[in-house]
Amino acid sequence: MYTLSFSFSCSLHLSHFLAMLRGGLWDMVIAMLLWGVWLPSCLSQTTSPSQDGKIKFRLAGYPRKHNEGRVEVFYNGEWGTICDDDFTLANAHVLCRHLGFVEALSWSHSAKYGPGTGKIWLDNVMCGGSENSIEKCVSRGWGNSDCTHQEDAGVVCKDERLPGFAFLQHSITSINHINVNIRLRPLSGAHAGRMPVTEGVIEVKFKEGWGHICNTGWTTKNSRVVCGMMGFPSQRTVGKKPSRTPALWLPVTMLLLILQSQVRLKGGAKTGEGRVEVLKGSEWGTVCDDHWNLQSASVVCREVGFGTAKEALTGARMGQGMGPIYMNEVQCRGDEKSLWDCPHKSITAEDCKHMEDASVICNIPYMGFEKSIRLTGGRTQLEGRVELLLSTGSGVRDWGLVCGDGWTSREAMVVCRQLGLGHASSGLRETWYWDSSNVTEMVLSGVKCKGNEMTLTDCQHHSVVSCKRAGAQFSAGIICSDTASDLVLNAPLVEQTVYIEDRPLHLLYCAAEENCLAKSAAQANWPYGHRRLLRFSSEIHNIGKADFRPRLGRHSWVWHECHRHYHSMDIFTYYDLLSLNGTKVADGHKASFCLEDTECHEGVLKHYECANFGEQGITVGCWDLYRHDIDCQWIDITDVIPGNYILQVIINPNFEVAESDFTNNAMRCNCKYDGNRVWLHKCHLGDSFSEEAEKEFEHYPGQLNNKIS
Repeated sequence: MYTLSFSFSCSLHLSHFLAMLRGGLWDMVIAMLLWGVWLPSCLSQTTSPSQDGKIKFRLAGYPRKHNEGRVEVFYNGEWGTICDDDFTLANAHVLCRHLGFVEALSWSHSAKYGPGTGKIWLDNVMCGGSENSIEKCVSRGWGNSDCTHQEDAGVVCKDERLPGFAFLQHSITSINHINVNIRLRPLSGAHAGRMPVTEGVIEVKFKEGWGHICNTGWTTKNSRVVCGMMGFPSQRTVGKKPSRTPALWLPVTMLLLILQSQVRLKGGAKTGEGRVEVLKGSEWGTVCDDHWNLQSASVVCREVGFGTAKEALTGARMGQGMGPIYMNEVQCRGDEKSLWDCPHKSITAEDCKHMEDASVICNIPYMGFEKSIRLTGGRTQLEGRVELLLSTGSGVRDWGLVCGDGWTSREAMVVCRQLGLGHASSGLRETWYWDSSNVTEMVLSGVKCKGNEMTLTDCQHHSVVSCKRAGAQFSAGIICSDTASDLVLNAPLVEQTVYIEDRPLHLLYCAAEENCLAKSAAQANWPYGHRRLLRFSSEIHNIGKADFRPRLGRHSWVWHECHRHYHSMDIFTYYDLLSLNGTKVADGHKASFCLEDTECHEGVLKHYECANFGEQGITVGCWDLYRHDIDCQWIDITDVIPGNYILQVIINPNFEVAESDFTNNAMRCNCKYDGNRVWLHKCHLGDSFSEEAEKEFEHYPGQLNNKIS
């Protein structure tokens, strides 16, 4: 037996990774045998925020969904469990509220979700059910128990969140802190500064230092497990030297792969996480979370170019999707090349709802992007003035500011991702109210991001710094958040409700005052004549994880006397009619007449109502309906000639309010107008079609007749 360390190399699907920079069997038994000494034994744990700075709660165990599991308590610096002696549903109610759920549905005994580890903190707990803390319940006291972990208690909570309770996006799992517990040490100094590290000696965190693993019996399956934990989809063995180390050398340039993935991740704050969406035919859809587990999640992670899964999340933890749900009860072995290769069931509308959409958090290669950016002056670590570490003209790297001109929540989204701070809450163009540092030089300006870039310098920006407003007080700032809203339009409803109205001018004075008519209306013979309006209903859903709120508070809203309501946003939606070559032939806009919860999904309460100067917004799981008969819910097509066009609707077009995903804010339809009637077809969200289907849509020659198949 040799006790020497050994080297190996992980392979990376660089087509995936380079795309991000621009824009096998995973054997669980082997993994647990290898890493069980160093890693926690709990699986799929969901942590609630600390209630008082001392006690935290989480759900653990396997298999389970996000709202059920073994109850674990963090007390006195250590995680432990609760014994099932004298446990009741009242106890479960109190614990579920600790975890952010409204109530408990049931509880379990005898370690149904597997035995925990560490201390058994509480025993003989007896609650009345109305207590606001488990500490208020009767028990034997902290750490006083005669139980074993075979008696660990579990709960099943009702999948309805407490108002105002923010679930942490990232829970702790048995492999959540893998970058701390395992690493690759480059074999030569020449590779030490390269990111990501794809080959080297495995080192495992042990006690206060780092140790090596004996190479006796090491196999490629073991390498695959380690590469997956390091964020790489596969490994490659080139040669071995049994007398010393198994050498697995592979030039990264040999691993370039051109892959057309049929899986994507949406709605996540960080790279390598999100709601799982699969491509079927020409349209994207979601996956139901029944039987969703780490094996299936790992197949997804490797298919999109990352390593194995840290977590398999259920209950739409990365937001609800729209459109079809394609797969249910997915049961992968772990070595499939695609999620479609796994056994699964096709579903009907009765089987699953989007509140059951499956999500993943993948292991990704460590790139060190956060080292070249920082926040200063903020009240918390989640906010501040943005400072970049860039090379100056003399070649020396130094910190500098980013010009605030044109800065939006899309740029803030990239910065929050680069820093690992979650979603963006706000993008700020002025930061004079924050304490200034000794950094005063602007080093970046004209920044325009798409929102999916890995670093701020990947975004479009000026080659030479040019900032209209100089001074640190006009530099860019951000505020990050654990959660974000996500607005999408109900595309089928637009298609179903479209029609043409010839509306008399004497009924359009208020609309003219708010610039909802074409420019030619100013030359009309008021109040005689009419305008031809293309009308339709808009139903705007919030499928994110935070309520959508106007950027400005009520004190800044503008009162419009003619319509007698407050505008909380200057522009909420753009309506455009485009020629087939993309030229705008008519347009409209809609200020946020009143953002409110018109209807909500079952179990979700309305929070926003415009009456009596009420708060405006759209709650998670609710939607705001703008009926076709409301003023400005139209495009003035009086001057448009008959023909084939594209109708385009864009929500939150100026990125005034931060969202988790801006790619689904646009909706487009093919439109035929014959001079008297109008037809819409192929209405879809901007990211719901495959690339091929979207190209076909854009090159559509137009309808030759009114028969739409």
